[in-house]
Amino acid sequence: MQELIVHKVNIAHLRLVELTKLANQAKPFYDWIERKSKQVTRSTGSLNDILMTCSAEELTRIIQDCYNPKPSEEKPLLFDGLGRTYDHAKACFYFFAWMIRDAPQQRLAPLISQMRKADNIDALTAQVDTLVKLIMEYRSIVKSFEWTAVKEILIDRLEGSRRSLRGHFAETGIRVGLATALQSYYSAYMNYGKYKSVHIAERQIKVGRHTVDVSATMIDKTTGKPVPLFIPVKTRETQGGGHSHLFSRDIITAVNDIKEIHPNAHIAVVIIAENWSPEEISVILDKIDFVFHFNMNPNVFVTLDEESQRNFNRYIEKVLSNDDQ
Repeated sequence: MQELIVHKVNIAHLRLVELTKLANQAKPFYDWIERKSKQVTRSTGSLNDILMTCSAEELTRIIQDCYNPKPSEEKPLLFDGLGRTYDHAKACFYFFAWMIRDAPQQRLAPLISQMRKADNIDALTAQVDTLVKLIMEYRSIVKSFEWTAVKEILIDRLEGSRRSLRGHFAETGIRVGLATALQSYYSAYMNYGKYKSVHIAERQIKVGRHTVDVSATMIDKTTGKPVPLFIPVKTRETQGGGHSHLFSRDIITAVNDIKEIHPNAHIAVVIIAENWSPEEISVILDKIDFVFHFNMNPNVFVTLDEESQRNFNRYIEKVLSNDDQ
């Protein structure tokens, strides 16, 4: 990662780079809500214009339509501070709440639980009524629901969610990169290619006797069957060198075992280590879709640089558009 040196001291704020990248991946979700809002109100205005002027009845229908899209509709994803996917209902609740109130999970959710007990209502009704009331009451104070304003709020909220979650590992940066690549594709095509939906696993998973750090499940539009995407992340703080052969052999063994269990899986490997042998990388590449090698100590890895992200985007585009790579 690039250093920012002032008077021989590195003042780089790499966490901001990663959080900004995550916040940017919420733009397709914002755009999707804007389209929903236009459909409900028959307006040609922006989301900001609509939210600032719509009636409570219109706002209720907008939020309800976002919570309950048509079954055939391909919904955008929303991610937490570690690049993990929120389920759709929670994504809707968080996104609207973030725009108008802080800490929806810690502070707002307990109040909604009280409402449900007091009035014997379901969670959806309580959440929608709460969001409508908050936006109608405070929109004149907030003054803007433009994307630039919402993005700044999201960066702050994502940083808070990251602090509240345990651990911060190298695979977090890769998960963020995967989220970025998926949203880049969705932004361009408004779908996920040949897949109806994509879900990124929240944490490491076990496949047979092996652990896979970053993974996603894609549902084929034609067959309805799941197609897995596995991205093992291998880090080595040592200089690699002669040890890279042993590590490469371990990777190949794991890949072969995973393919026996999931022959239709897409597999890419991320290696974060100094001086990993190019020959060994070629051997691994012969067995899988793609190898991403970061020639650095994993202790300094935070997120993908621009060139690596572009490569990752291209790889994910191939996965989504053509299953037979």
